[in-house]
Amino acid sequence: MSEKNQTILICQGTGCASSNSAEIQKALEDDIAEAGLDNKLDVKLTGCHGFCQQGPLVIIEPEGTFYRNVKIKDSKEIVESHLQNNKPVERLFYQDPKTGAPVQRHQDIDFYKKQQQRVLRNCGHVNPEEIKDYTELGGYEALKKVLFEMTPEQVIEELKTSGLRGRGGGGFPAGRKWEAGLQAKEKEKYIVCNADEGDPGAFMDRSMLEADPHSVLEGMIIAGHTIGAQKGYIYVRAEYPLAVQRLKVAIKQATDMGFLGDNIMDSGFDFEILLFQGAGAFVCGESTALTLSMEGKRGMPKAAPRPRTTEEGLFDKPTLLNNVKTFAYVPQLINRGGSWFASIGTEKSKGTAVFALTGMVENCGLIEVPMGITLREIIFDIGGGIPGNKKFKAVQTGGPSGGCLPESFLDTPVDYDSLISAGSMMGSGGMVVMDESTCMVDIARYFLDFTQKESCGQCTLCKLGTKQMLNLLEEITQGKGRPGDIDLLLEIGEAVNAGSLCGLGQSAANPVLTTIKYFREEYEAHINEKHCPALACKALISYRIDAEKCKGCTMCAKNCPVDAITGEKKEVHMIDQVKCIRCGVCMEKCPKKFRAVECVPGRLNGGGN
Repeated sequence: MSEKNQTILICQGTGCASSNSAEIQKALEDDIAEAGLDNKLDVKLTGCHGFCQQGPLVIIEPEGTFYRNVKIKDSKEIVESHLQNNKPVERLFYQDPKTGAPVQRHQDIDFYKKQQQRVLRNCGHVNPEEIKDYTELGGYEALKKVLFEMTPEQVIEELKTSGLRGRGGGGFPAGRKWEAGLQAKEKEKYIVCNADEGDPGAFMDRSMLEADPHSVLEGMIIAGHTIGAQKGYIYVRAEYPLAVQRLKVAIKQATDMGFLGDNIMDSGFDFEILLFQGAGAFVCGESTALTLSMEGKRGMPKAAPRPRTTEEGLFDKPTLLNNVKTFAYVPQLINRGGSWFASIGTEKSKGTAVFALTGMVENCGLIEVPMGITLREIIFDIGGGIPGNKKFKAVQTGGPSGGCLPESFLDTPVDYDSLISAGSMMGSGGMVVMDESTCMVDIARYFLDFTQKESCGQCTLCKLGTKQMLNLLEEITQGKGRPGDIDLLLEIGEAVNAGSLCGLGQSAANPVLTTIKYFREEYEAHINEKHCPALACKALISYRIDAEKCKGCTMCAKNCPVDAITGEKKEVHMIDQVKCIRCGVCMEKCPKKFRAVECVPGRLNGGGN
């Protein structure tokens, strides 16, 4: 690490980079040099620090001062006030959503306090484009240990002891998979890292690759030596340009340092890693679809019964395929032992889990928690609860194929088996929180629309069944639902899940089935009363202006995109219900001190309020 007095870390993960964090770093470097402090301070970029909602982030170590929502114009004040005069800039501190109090250090923020960062331990703390940052923290020591002190069987035994299960969603025991790879008789074998992250709102693997690529590379090299493979591939989405760029840098640096290529560390072991950029098909997260895609064929699951990839995978050769996070855990397991990892979590779900916590929650971002923590602890302690004093309604785990769980499941432990028992799943790590303003019928429609479009079309039940379900949901949200639609959705959904070939189809109906199970009354209200209880479905709501509250400020009329609002200044305004497109801009722009615009159930007729 730097020998200078302080280190200024600037997050340049995708989220912060999109908000000019590179320019913020340049401004800080210039202002520090102008102040004559460049010999005392080290400024460096990092990957994602996790708290994406608060970005751009600037962290000053070793004291841990955490500045959020930093702008380019804040640079000079940070330098002059904090770095020159030791007076931290309080207005840039995080504000606790429960108390409103400013919090200076990231270690004291609830978002971080309940986390146990293992696989994310380096994220936000090292420069992903400098291999020395990784090696100074013990990087590639596990590889050295494997090459010179351990047999492949000993490596696999550590994995078995750890209880590590694949973090891509399937949860298959990593030790058993690696053992199958070792036992495969073919001379030519491959290692494949699945970085084809396609869930809406998910960014765990992307952030890992952007922030700590060498941990993934080291895990893959160890895997190659363990099973006897000499070539590895990272199947990464082309939609992740920053991850691709940093992987290219990391691969070159690792090769230059002798950790990749021929005769690694003079051990006689050769291994190379290549990048394969996928086109963004969700179904290519399935192992056989992924390997076919890499061969230049259409990415679609092979027909059952199909051999495991460790028997017949890429180019019909034995292939060890694991998720980004699975490989990233491996160096620590080797250095610290499988029992260390197994000491965290539950009996059947060891270690930690990484989630992209998003939706209607105060603290959105990337988190790592011990298996067995409850949904309540994640949402209300780490997540800070629901914004705007609204009520929690549901949480979906496991991406678009996961189930939506109501408040009665908040004390459910987060592990593979408990979530499946509740009707959801661990998945690859998506977690979407919903509040009382969320329509559960519409949320089911949204996720089914995604999976229906991503279906490869190979299975009739998946291709046509999801389309039929989507049509029914669209009609229900438009006020055209009919008696019997709920039972029909259940019948089709159960058939789709039972009769589809791969994991996409086998779980595509989950959002529909769980929302009907736990929120059936909302479906019935849409169908029987033509009413959306959450006031979210445009076809079943109207906006009106309360004549007693309207002061004629004209803000609603000025911002209406279709000129549906009439009224002179300082006079009561009116909404033409024929022209109104139910976009809600009028209510959003109405000054809070008036709150004259209301959203009401049902469709109003005529041209007035």
